Formats: sequence, C-alpha cells, structure tokens
Amino acid sequence: MVVIINKENENCESDNEREKLSSSSQENNKHKYKYLDEIKIPKERVAVVIGKSGSTKKEIEKNTKSKLIIDSNEGTVKFFSDDPITILQLKDIITAIGRGFNPRIALNLLKTDYVLEVIDVSDFGKTKKAKTRLKGRVIGEDGKARRTVENLTETDISVYGKTISIIGEIGQVSIAKRAVLSLLSGSPHSRVYSWLEKKRKELKHREMIALLDRENLFKEGFDNQL
Repeated sequence: MVVIINKENENCESDNEREKLSSSSQENNKHKYKYLDEIKIPKERVAVVIGKSGSTKKEIEKNTKSKLIIDSNEGTVKFFSDDPITILQLKDIITAIGRGFNPRIALNLLKTDYVLEVIDVSDFGKTKKAKTRLKGRVIGEDGKARRTVENLTETDISVYGKTISIIGEIGQVSIAKRAVLSLLSGSPHSRVYSWLEKKRKELKHREMIALLDRENLFKEGFDNQL
C-alpha cells in the first residue's frame, strides 16, 4: 500500500510508519519524499538488491530518482519517491529481483510498455514434489524450454522458489504467460512451441503491415506537398 507523506507537519499518515523509521537518516528520507511503499523479499535476495558496495541500490536510486532503505535482517525494502508512478515501478523492480531476476533485467521495467508477470506454481501443484516437476517442465532439459519461450517472445523468464516470473513488452509477456500456463497444465512442449512460432509469425506480419501503412501515409503526405 502506498503511503502519502505529509511534508507540512513532517508526519506520516500512519503513526506506525514513524515508529518503524527509527534512525535519523530514515526520518530525513521520510520527510524528503512525498510517497513511500515497502515490500518483503526473500532474505537471500537482499544482497542482490544492494549489490557490491551498494552499487545496485545506487543504480536503482539514480535511475528512478528515489531512495531505498533496506533491512537485511527482515528482508524488507522501503522505497521513497515524489512520483506515484515511480513507486509502482520500484515495487515491480524490487519484486523482480526478489523473484530471481538479475537487476539489469529488472531495470527494463522502467521502459515504456514493459511489465512483470508472476505466476504461482502452487496453483498447479500443492506438494513439493509436484512443484519441482512443474518447474522442470517450464525449464526443460538443460534449460531448453525456458530459452525457447524467451527467444520466441523476446522476454526474460525467472524460475525461482514457487514462482515463474516474466519480464518484457506487455503483448509479448501475455503470449509468454499463456505458453508457461500451458506447460504447467500439461501441454506437450512441441505443441506449445508450434503455437509460439505461429504467434511470432502473426506478430511479425502485423508489424510489417503497420510499417507499410506508415510509409504509405508518409508518401501521400509528401506527394500532397508537391
């Protein structure tokens, strides 16, 4: 939940937020920015968010003009910004890193039309053995299935814990998600690959038509000026 910080009286809307931010540096950051939110990620992924000597944390802050406060013991990450859209982007970026993505890939979520999709494998198998088998179907032998879906949809896929996450352009992520769900539901790999090839050809065809239409409009506009 996004919290709006009241700069006039230097208090958060929630008194609990004041108690949670105990250090003076945290208090200063709380007052500097208008919005804040926080999420919890696996503790083993906290070091990845921070990076060597804080390099990743600084890069995220620089690219988003924000401030991160990380609690390594609890695995919580607070993020502050003056832009509510940036808060939403930060939530996706931190979530993506927490779900196994390299920070470089997670930062692609700052691009226009890029989204994060997280699929819970628990929806398809309840036992540990079933989840392992299902994740194995998505990964494939030597990672073949995952690479194939990634290459045919131009997305990035992370299989981590009990989730399968996808990052890419919104339309491509939708296709990749459907492919992953099909694999989790037991569809043969060959059938899923054929469907992806078909969707890729359809997309390329639409892109070519759109390009030709733009060229024709440009030509018509140019001819009218002569």
